[in-house]
Amino acid sequence: MNILVCGANGFVGRALCEALSQDGHRVLKGVRTPTQPDEVAVDYLADTDPAAWTDRLRGIHAVVNAVGILIEDSGATFDKIHRATPIALFDAACSAGVRDIVQLSALGAEHGDTPYFQSKRAADDHLRTLPLAHHILRPALVYGAQGASARFFRALATLPVHPLPAGGLQPLRPILVDELAEIVVRLLRGDAGLPSVLNLVGGTEVEFRQMLAVYRASMGFAPARQMPVPAWLVAAGASMLNRLPGSLLTRDTWRMLCAGNTAAAATTTQVLGRAPAGIDSFIEPADALAMRHQALAAWRPGLLRGALALIWLWTAVCSAWLYPVAGSLALLEPVGLRGAAALAALYLAAGLDFALGIATLWRPGRRLWAAQLALVLGYTAVIAVTSPEFLLHPFGPVLKNVAVIALLFILLTEEPKP
Repeated sequence: MNILVCGANGFVGRALCEALSQDGHRVLKGVRTPTQPDEVAVDYLADTDPAAWTDRLRGIHAVVNAVGILIEDSGATFDKIHRATPIALFDAACSAGVRDIVQLSALGAEHGDTPYFQSKRAADDHLRTLPLAHHILRPALVYGAQGASARFFRALATLPVHPLPAGGLQPLRPILVDELAEIVVRLLRGDAGLPSVLNLVGGTEVEFRQMLAVYRASMGFAPARQMPVPAWLVAAGASMLNRLPGSLLTRDTWRMLCAGNTAAAATTTQVLGRAPAGIDSFIEPADALAMRHQALAAWRPGLLRGALALIWLWTAVCSAWLYPVAGSLALLEPVGLRGAAALAALYLAAGLDFALGIATLWRPGRRLWAAQLALVLGYTAVIAVTSPEFLLHPFGPVLKNVAVIALLFILLTEEPKP
C-alpha cells in the first residue's frame, strides 16, 4: 500500500515509518520541511482546510496521523494541531477514497477533561462519523530509547534521590514504541474484527516511583532514596513551567499523571498475538551502559551552564556591592587604572559580568561560549603578567580559571552548530 505518515520525523512517527517500510509498504513521510524524495510538506499550523490535502492524498491508500504536542507554543495550539487539521485531513481522505486511517490519540482521551485530551477526543469523535475504515489508537505512555519522555525519566532515575510527586503512587503502564508500530502494521493488514478504538498498554503496571526504580536498576545503579514532594508544590511548579519550551511538567501533564495512565492489557495482547513487553525489558542489558551514559549526560549542559552563570552573577554582585570598593580599586592599580578610570572600569566590568550571567541562562550558544572563553583567557593572562603574586596565592584565585576554561571548552565543543 501507499501510506502517508504525518509526523514522520517525530519519535513515534519514525518508528511507524520504519515498521511499515519493512512490511513492504511505500511510505510517504509527511514533514514540515521535506529534504528527501519520499517526504512531502505538511503544516499542521496551516493545513486546516480539506482542500489543502487533496493533492497530497492522490494515490494514497492509508493515512497515519502521528502528530501531537504536549504544550502550546507560537500558534501551535491543541485545537489546531489535534483537532482542526486532523479533521481536515480525515475529511479530505474520505473524499479522496483513502481506504484506511490510523489516528494516534492518547490513553485517557475518552473521558479526560484537559485541553490536551479534549482536542484529541474531538478529532477521534469526528473520525468515527466518517464512512471509511479507521482505527483510533489510544496508547499509554510510549517508551523508546529516543523518546523525549523516556530520556527525561531515565535522567531523573539517575538522581541519587528520587523526587516523587505526591508520593509517586500514580499507576502507569508504558508501552514499547516498537510494539505500537507493530500494532499499526498488523491493523493495516486487516483488523480481524477488532473494535475501531483500541486502548494500548504495556505488559506491566507500575507506580511512578517503581518506574524510576526499574529504569535505575536497568542502567546498573544502586537503589536510590525516595523523597515525596507535596502535590501542591508540584502543581505550583507545573504552573510556572506551563509554557516553558520543552517542559514535560505542565498543568496538563500533571493532571494526566494524577489521573494515572493505565488500562487492561487484553486488547494489546489480542492485537499482538502475545503479551506486550513489560517495563523490566525496556532497557536491554546490551544497551544499559549506553543508556546510563546518555542519562547522565542529560544533566551536563544544565549543570555546567548553572555553575557558569553563578560565577558570573556572583562576581558581578561582589564587585558592585559586597567587596570594599577601595580593595577593588587597589587590584586595578597594577594594570595602570586609577581614580575615575578605575572606578568606571570596576562598574563596567561588574555590568559585563552580570550580562554574561544572564546570557548564559537565557541565550546560550557557541558565540557566547567563544566570547567568554576569550575574555577569561585574556584577563587571566593580564593578571598573570601584572600581578604574578596571585599565581602563588594558596587559594588559587587565578589557577581556578583553569576549571572555568575547561568548562567553557566543553560547552563550546558540545554546543550543536546552528
